[in-house]
Amino acid sequence: MKKYKHTIFLLLVFSHAMAQKNELKTLLSKQRLIVIMFDGFGKSYYQNAPMPFLKTMVQKGLYKEVDALMPTVTNLNNSAICTGTFAATNGITGNSFLNAQQEESYMESASLLLVPTLFQQLQSQGIASALLASKKKSIGLLAAGTSIAMSPEMADSSWIARLGKPPGIYSAEVNYWTMDAAIDLLKNRQDIRCLYIHTTDYPMHMWAPEDSNSINHLKRMDQYIEKLTQVAPDAMVLITADHDVNHKSRCVDIEKKLAAKGIAIKIAISAEKDKYPVHHRGFGGTSYVYLKEGQSEATVKRHLMAIKGVQTVLTKKEAALQLHLMESRIGDLVVLGDSTTVFGSLAKDGEEALPANYRSHGSAYEIKVPLIIYNAPALPLPYYFQYNKDLTTWLFKLH
Repeated sequence: MKKYKHTIFLLLVFSHAMAQKNELKTLLSKQRLIVIMFDGFGKSYYQNAPMPFLKTMVQKGLYKEVDALMPTVTNLNNSAICTGTFAATNGITGNSFLNAQQEESYMESASLLLVPTLFQQLQSQGIASALLASKKKSIGLLAAGTSIAMSPEMADSSWIARLGKPPGIYSAEVNYWTMDAAIDLLKNRQDIRCLYIHTTDYPMHMWAPEDSNSINHLKRMDQYIEKLTQVAPDAMVLITADHDVNHKSRCVDIEKKLAAKGIAIKIAISAEKDKYPVHHRGFGGTSYVYLKEGQSEATVKRHLMAIKGVQTVLTKKEAALQLHLMESRIGDLVVLGDSTTVFGSLAKDGEEALPANYRSHGSAYEIKVPLIIYNAPALPLPYYFQYNKDLTTWLFKLH
């Protein structure tokens, strides 16, 4: 009798799992899915956004202000959104880190991603996806499982013939080209059931929310979002951001500051550093500090806390626990800046005053972002959505 009951239980579990797995497939057979990772579109930009169509979506759908993940940099948050998981699970802990060869390295390789993306999950069910990213670094990191993966930085002749030559990456116009590509796919590829769009935050690095250039950029993006829903009125639209962007007045070179006190560490790496230096010069509000073997953690921490602009210093274990990070892929110490300080490598001095128009992110002061879900048939209750990654986490539960 016990064996019989156990068999019935296993059959019920299996049936429930299969029903869940088929639920998303059934949903995407009726509705397409558009995910927009609106890079840099944090709380301050959303609140100032002259975006009437987006505000209509909010009224008709679900809106919640949520937390981005720390450090508030793109690769970490984009990976979290694309996998529905924390960095502690997916392994992407920033834009840069110290790799297994003990070399400073960009986190842009798909080999570093330890869990399946949304695209890979859908591919396993025979569902086609596309990834369009203004920044090509997202293609190398996240494209596995897609039928189409394209960036304006790597557009081939067929895309150029349809849309024209892409603008440069250091422009607002590159976002418009990416959105034109999205509209083209929605019009001409009905087989693509999931479309993930990643824009660039170059406009946010250049312009404060109230700047007329920023207002014009957001107005134009609002028009594009409306076009997406007109071309694909069936589609669910999911929108969130990876971080806000704020003015920073000071950059601190942690290695030089400590060296001036007679402390030579292995390396300090800005978690924000990537291949787009015009955006932020590689400076960000979080630094991963790697110590030499046998070096006193407590001593280095004490000297770090004495540096102007340093707000918090966490040990590796503390940071992994509090910030949901993978312990093996962060520094021995994790340094968090105050609201006006960023960290990075400087050519000469240990500190540099930054110009009035310098804008960046990476700290806890860029953590608040909008989460918007529109035209979805059924959703978890609002309390479910706590982080930007939860934009897609509920979808993974339908697999």
